[in-house]
Amino acid sequence: MRQQSPHALYIHIPFCTNKCHYCDFNSFVLKGQPVDDYLDALEREMTATASHIKPERIDTVFVGGGTPTVLTPPQMKRFLADVRRHFPLSEQVEFTMEANPGTTDPEKLAVMRKGGVNRISFGVQSFDNSLLERIGRIHDVDDVYRSIENARAAGFNNLSIDLMFGLPGQTVETLQDSVERALALELPHYSLYGLKVEENTLFHTMYERNELPLPSEEDELEMYLFIMSQLKQAGRHQYEISNFALPGFESRHNTTYWRNEPYYGLGAGAHGYLDGKRHVNIKGVQPYIDATLRGLPQLESRDVPADEAMEDFMMVGLRLLDGITETAFQKQFPGRSIRECFGPIVNRLEREGLLEVVEAGERIKLTDKGVPLGNEVFGSFITIPE
Repeated sequence: MRQQSPHALYIHIPFCTNKCHYCDFNSFVLKGQPVDDYLDALEREMTATASHIKPERIDTVFVGGGTPTVLTPPQMKRFLADVRRHFPLSEQVEFTMEANPGTTDPEKLAVMRKGGVNRISFGVQSFDNSLLERIGRIHDVDDVYRSIENARAAGFNNLSIDLMFGLPGQTVETLQDSVERALALELPHYSLYGLKVEENTLFHTMYERNELPLPSEEDELEMYLFIMSQLKQAGRHQYEISNFALPGFESRHNTTYWRNEPYYGLGAGAHGYLDGKRHVNIKGVQPYIDATLRGLPQLESRDVPADEAMEDFMMVGLRLLDGITETAFQKQFPGRSIRECFGPIVNRLEREGLLEVVEAGERIKLTDKGVPLGNEVFGSFITIPE
């Protein structure tokens, strides 16, 4: 398998003002955390990473969390300067930062803008205040409007919001209201996510106690199909299972993941994919800080066997509505072909109407029927046939 030099960079800021009831991400409540020590540690990891595998050109940066925008303006300024110092950003870089509504005042936005951030992804989730409270969010709808207004005033035009469906107590009607309000903002990008009840969350505890009133599977599917139709009618094309955008505003960074391409991953609990190896960093804040004093703060690193990498290519690549191509597959896996490795699976899914093969066999993609059944399609590629 031939790996190209990474052109994508992910950095994790693990601090949040509070822990949402559904969240199993590597995040920690901000109060009492050694944030400045963490930024020192990040700078050390940047230095070690750049010397380990020298970055040639970074086309996309994504700062996730946690809530990166809980950093104070001085901390934000210092952090963004460190990124630019250690990683050569291209002139056309897409530089995304996740944010929670209510955490982006004009001063902080000005620092972000000057520091190179040019795309913001807001975790809105819903436009129903009672539902926001039920899922543990600390913002309200007014915070959403104010945050979008502040961002636009600061010069940001590449904005995205997340919406969730399948939430406890959510109905198709309340979701419809949220979608209408979201579209009224006329943003270039929208992401939608169905709730997954993950272990080690408050919602999982409630689910185990039968105290989590989730919508039925039928209602959840209706919610997904409704959002899809409304976003498409509003001119946002679906380019990935969960993502919709105006032309030219697709997330370039996330497309790196969906194309199974390499990327740097820095910060506590961050994942990276470099030189045919996947690694995950130490997750705890202080353990991560301590580890950077000794070198790369990796919890584990492992070679990805070619068969597993090919499975990954199929599973994540088919999330894109444009699908995957034989040319891209052979570029990553010289001497191999999709038909050779996955022919029977592709044929079966094609017969079932979930995949279609077009362009004389060059491109494989989900059908309209296959989009809402994506997980079933992706799971079919976990085992490569003998």
